[in-house]
Amino acid sequence: MVESQDSTHLTMTMPFLPLAGRTKTTLCKMSMDSRARKVFAAALKAVQPHTVVQQNVERKDDAIIIDGHKFTLQHNLHLVGFGKAVLGMAAEVERIMGDHLVKGVISVPHGIQETLQQHGKHHLLLKENSCIKIIEGAKHNLPDTDAQKAAEEIMHLASELQEKDILLVLISGGGSALLPAPIPPITLQEKLDVTRKLAAAGATIQELNTVRRALSLLKGGGLAHYAHPAQVVALILSDVIGDPLDLIASGPTVQSEVWPEEVLSVLERYNLLHTVPVSVKDVLGRTSPRWKGNKDQTDKAEHVLNVVIGSNSVALMSAGRCVRELGFRPVVLSPGVCGNVRSVSRLYGLLAHFACSREEPPPEIATEVLRLGPEVGVESWDLCRTMQVLGEGRTEGWGATCMLAGGEPTVKLTGKGRGGRNQELALRVGLELRGLDLPPSGPVFLSGGTDGQDGPTEAAGAITDGRLYEEAQAQGLDIDSFLINNDSYTFFSCLSAGKRLVVSGLTCTNVMDVHMLLIPPIPINIG
Repeated sequence: MVESQDSTHLTMTMPFLPLAGRTKTTLCKMSMDSRARKVFAAALKAVQPHTVVQQNVERKDDAIIIDGHKFTLQHNLHLVGFGKAVLGMAAEVERIMGDHLVKGVISVPHGIQETLQQHGKHHLLLKENSCIKIIEGAKHNLPDTDAQKAAEEIMHLASELQEKDILLVLISGGGSALLPAPIPPITLQEKLDVTRKLAAAGATIQELNTVRRALSLLKGGGLAHYAHPAQVVALILSDVIGDPLDLIASGPTVQSEVWPEEVLSVLERYNLLHTVPVSVKDVLGRTSPRWKGNKDQTDKAEHVLNVVIGSNSVALMSAGRCVRELGFRPVVLSPGVCGNVRSVSRLYGLLAHFACSREEPPPEIATEVLRLGPEVGVESWDLCRTMQVLGEGRTEGWGATCMLAGGEPTVKLTGKGRGGRNQELALRVGLELRGLDLPPSGPVFLSGGTDGQDGPTEAAGAITDGRLYEEAQAQGLDIDSFLINNDSYTFFSCLSAGKRLVVSGLTCTNVMDVHMLLIPPIPINIG
């Protein structure tokens, strides 16, 4: 069973584990491009919905063990879920629990059952005559009346539970839109309008969640409240940097205080206080809690267990194991890379030049790397640790190294082309690698989205190296024009018949993005 608390520790210590000698043959037979794609596939496999449930839910006779906690099964297990990956998670729970699973309701994206059937993903579908009710909703990833109906049924199921019951809550990315439950008399449309105006005004995700929680019956610990006194166990597939429990799907199982004054302050900050509907002002003006006191409130937190069972760190850990099998020494920079792709690509380019230098790298590289750290969400300690491993690999003859990272950078839109952050990042890193040796003697970079869809395209990302600029020039492709128009997908589709695109197909999961820089053995100039 995988303990979620250990993931980061294992990931960060991975660079210092010894290489297995049996991997040298594999290293020689595969191209750098093929190895990068294989590592990305390994990362995806580790965070499949059914896989993360298998790894974290252990059935022993009439009991289950989750995160070291043992729960007795007496035909007392109920299930609810909301999110894009929840159907596959529920299918695996159903297989594990058998007839101990009494009833369930899950809120999943519109059309997902048909899509999974069309792609042959039958293992992610519920069995016939399942006791779990599926409600599809949230077209275009926006809350709608179908999702609201699902939320009402989930709340009703939770409200009927007793102390002997266990409520298993499955949560993944997209869960917030699939669990809309505005506090009456606020309507769904009114709540949507308030959050849209805040987002358009530039409110942070924390500010948006503060408002969402204040206007919702289920977010911010509401679901756990309605389930009390039953035991609540939440299994979470995280798509948020740092895996903050209160932000993933707005934390329906994470108790949080909601202060009306704080919400009013947010609305006033963006000059929206006088434009919100009367119903919102009514709810924020109440002195009583969001929920009616229909259940005993004592020791609620003791009846809730939240466990992150899948995350970017889990994907990177699996990628690291695959990298080692392919003959590389892995080093994980960070699972929380963010900021503009321009800054991220510059950082990766500098680290590539640092690792591939045949002589002692100029100190200006390290200085610039450390300066960029805060812009891309990477701590100085992680940058120093990564440069130490890359430097030792270069000077002490370790051979091939692979730097792994993950997260969710952003793209500043200046055009109307087709593309996504991963393809644009790969394109920009390709320019940064210009001047370095070409594969197999030079580095290769891959960036891919674990959801398999980078922007409005069929590609998950792209793979690049130091020959990108000359290859584009030879084929009459002006890279700057494509970048200005945010048209990275069209660029990679046209370049060499699309061979650099990474197309994974339907992945059924999302733990943000995976970045990797493969660095071959570098001959050092001595003397």
